[in-house]
Amino acid sequence: MKVSRLRTYIAIDIGASSGRLMASQVDPNGCISLTEIHRFKNSFRSHEGKDRWDIRHLIREIVTGLEKAKKKGIDHCYVGIDTWAVDYCLVGAEDQLLADPISYRDGRTADVLEDFSQKMPLEKVYEKTGIQIQPFNTIFQLFVEEKELLKRTKQILLIPDYLGFYFTDKAVLEETNASTMQLLNVQTKQLDPELLEIIGVRAEQFPSMAAAGTKLGKLNQAKFKGYDLPEATFITVASHDTASAVIGTPGIGDDWAYISSGTWSLLGVERPDFLASPLARQENYTNEWGAFHTIRFLKNIMGMWLIQEVARDLEYQYTFPELAEMASREEYDPPFINVNDPIFLNPKNMIAAIQDHCRETKQKVPATPAQIARTIYVNLALCYGIELEKLERLIGHKIIKLQIVGGGSNAI
Repeated sequence: MKVSRLRTYIAIDIGASSGRLMASQVDPNGCISLTEIHRFKNSFRSHEGKDRWDIRHLIREIVTGLEKAKKKGIDHCYVGIDTWAVDYCLVGAEDQLLADPISYRDGRTADVLEDFSQKMPLEKVYEKTGIQIQPFNTIFQLFVEEKELLKRTKQILLIPDYLGFYFTDKAVLEETNASTMQLLNVQTKQLDPELLEIIGVRAEQFPSMAAAGTKLGKLNQAKFKGYDLPEATFITVASHDTASAVIGTPGIGDDWAYISSGTWSLLGVERPDFLASPLARQENYTNEWGAFHTIRFLKNIMGMWLIQEVARDLEYQYTFPELAEMASREEYDPPFINVNDPIFLNPKNMIAAIQDHCRETKQKVPATPAQIARTIYVNLALCYGIELEKLERLIGHKIIKLQIVGGGSNAI
């Protein structure tokens, strides 16, 4: 049985640990229906000496989801894709992928900030871009990228832009995600020539910038012979998942803040302009571009990555809701850990990393899964509280409402 003739919109939301395709329609009364079509796992893996994303896996899962949509009677649809930020694909002269994209958690940028600062002070980079200094930002990844590979690169495409390009043969640089590269100048709103020269990349290696809501193109059905897919028009949405999350956050006025809680937790506010003050730089707050000419002024917090890795270390004996429930019932005064410490960015074993840190700092060591989980959740909450106070000082007024969105909100 076919669905009604209402327009169908399919959101493809891919995070660092999972992805999903959601179908929605708006009825004549303005009510929105939302149905999950397909969900899948995502993770990076070690390949050729680097931690890399399996981009072909993501493509296969998107195709599987679109096939399921067609089987549900969705013949025509509009499709938008968002993913995590900063990582990119290098595309050659024949539109081929030159190598699987390297994950921002790979260790290749561990010492990059000291090396880059010899070319330009990091304070000046912040002044130019308004983006927090993180060693895994695109600018620093490209700074250490293989130079021969860059010479063979026709286009540098961020992950959601590459996926859109693969399905439509149209390439753009979507603004909300592009801002996270730390290559856009806050004054000119364009790629900064001085920064490009330092990293050895030409402006023409990036496609033209596009605002969220721009029509990208139609699905190239010829590329998918043998698959029964709907007629799909791809729209360049706010392709950074945090930008899309903030659009969907029900905040009105300026007395609210958000936590977009997933693998990362992003705590911040929506503003009409940049706030790149010396104090904002000192606290490492960032000014990412949002949809509709807004600025996402926020702080990156390590987020649910820690508990995700604990679940993996425990070979998924417990679900995430079970770990959260165990933590809430555990009568245990946990040790202090700085959840943003680089030692937790990509350890071989998260449980061991937490326990070793506690030993080294002469604190009691959490031993059971419940104690480990409680240690993570209590310290995340503590970090949120500290950063919320900092945020209020930076913006100059009180936050009355805190909106928590994303998968991590289920852990409340």
